[in-house]
Amino acid sequence: MNGFVDVVLRGLALVCASFAVGGVAWLCFVLRAAPNVAPTPAVRLALRLVALAAAGLAATQVALMLVALGALAPTHGGWPVELYFHTSFARIAVLRTVLGVAVAAIALLLAHGPASRLSWHALTVCAVALVAASAVLSHAVARLESRGLLLGLDAVHQVAAAVWVGGLGHLIIAGSRDPLLLQRFSRMAMISVGALSLAGLGLTLAYVGDVAAFAGTAYGVMIVSKLILFAAALAFARANFVMVRSAAGQGGRLSRYVEVELGLVITVLFAAASLTSLPPAVDVVEDRATVREVAARFAPATPRLVSPPAAELNRTADALMAVPERRLPIEIAWSEYNHHWAGFFVVTMGVLMMLERLGARWARHWPLVFLGLAAFLFVRNDPKAWPLGPTGFWESLTLPDVLQHRMFVVLVIAFAVFEWSVRTGRLAVRPWGYVFPLLCAVGGGLLLTHSHAMFNLKQEFLTEVTHAPIGLFGAFAGWGRWLELRLPESASRAGWLWTLCFTAVGVVLLVYREG
Repeated sequence: MNGFVDVVLRGLALVCASFAVGGVAWLCFVLRAAPNVAPTPAVRLALRLVALAAAGLAATQVALMLVALGALAPTHGGWPVELYFHTSFARIAVLRTVLGVAVAAIALLLAHGPASRLSWHALTVCAVALVAASAVLSHAVARLESRGLLLGLDAVHQVAAAVWVGGLGHLIIAGSRDPLLLQRFSRMAMISVGALSLAGLGLTLAYVGDVAAFAGTAYGVMIVSKLILFAAALAFARANFVMVRSAAGQGGRLSRYVEVELGLVITVLFAAASLTSLPPAVDVVEDRATVREVAARFAPATPRLVSPPAAELNRTADALMAVPERRLPIEIAWSEYNHHWAGFFVVTMGVLMMLERLGARWARHWPLVFLGLAAFLFVRNDPKAWPLGPTGFWESLTLPDVLQHRMFVVLVIAFAVFEWSVRTGRLAVRPWGYVFPLLCAVGGGLLLTHSHAMFNLKQEFLTEVTHAPIGLFGAFAGWGRWLELRLPESASRAGWLWTLCFTAVGVVLLVYREG
């Protein structure tokens, strides 16, 4: 539970920090706000967004500290506040909280009226320090060699990412189509992406080590997932770059592509947050999986259609709340059966989507299949918890994997309700049509942070390795549907793209293997 919440909060912290730092860069390099001058409406809006993001980061840091203290409480007979605040993590968290409050206060002061050059410098320094300080909590601190270099690379990586991501957010919220502002932002984004890429390359070489680690470790697979999302975001960035320098840059296509670009890079931030909880691939030697073992998890085979009895599983397997020490064949069979039937539900919806696109009007009711999937998952996901197992419903939610399973069930029900209502005209496409793609994108991002508590690092990785492609396909399906709604002239291509990505999720589920 604590681990999952910690990763989500870290992702939110990265997003808030990006909007704060990216907002300061937007003010300095795009709007070119000047000291001792009354702020324009655009400058005032950007400053208020910076203040809101910085305050959000401060609140998130406080929440992270509370989660950490809660995780330590069981082994210390209460919250070990004094011991906790002697750690570097706590000190940096307090520093970032103070910096967040400072950035918010300075930004609000600047938004109020003309301010001195010193005040603007203070905002910039505090904002950059807000992001760079988190580098002290990165894997670089634990390295015995090249620690200073890695800390520097991590700081550059995070600041550059924040400028790009936050700048995109401010561009969308400002809604500006001024060619001069767009060109300024384009130059700033290019420099940021270049610095981000170079720093990321250095960190990858240091933490991954060799090519086999990209496939054989959780850290390596997450890096690959980040690179795929990053490449997709860059494709939209390049399209935006071309349009900014042409007449097409004045149309709605640019703003729609920027929305998708921002959505993809925010997903990258959550993937990056999950990396902090994983050991660097270069350090995983004994528990590393081979390429052959990973490939076996994706090899096509006859789906498992018969489930083992729940009573037998609960009688022979470890209790749900116990520390996992083994993985019985009956547990593997149960999990594979669940994934394969979930795959049938998703592939069925994919086929119905294709039929709808080919003109079969009755097939528009395909979202109702989600309700069947939700009921199946609710009952089957966790056989050791209510309603099939002895562990109570609320008690089971203290485990992160169970909590995430329940959250996905809620997402699936939301998919059904909103998308079916939109497709049958019961709800307006705008704004309700956007619920489905946003939930798809969020679900894909959450799946990239999903984890199973297991007794063996290698077994845990092999169980979760199929989550990465499912999460990626889910994110691409969500943003493809978003483009279909937001960009009517490209609706056909975007529609087929997200339909195929959605169906691919079902195909991956059908080949899911744990043994």
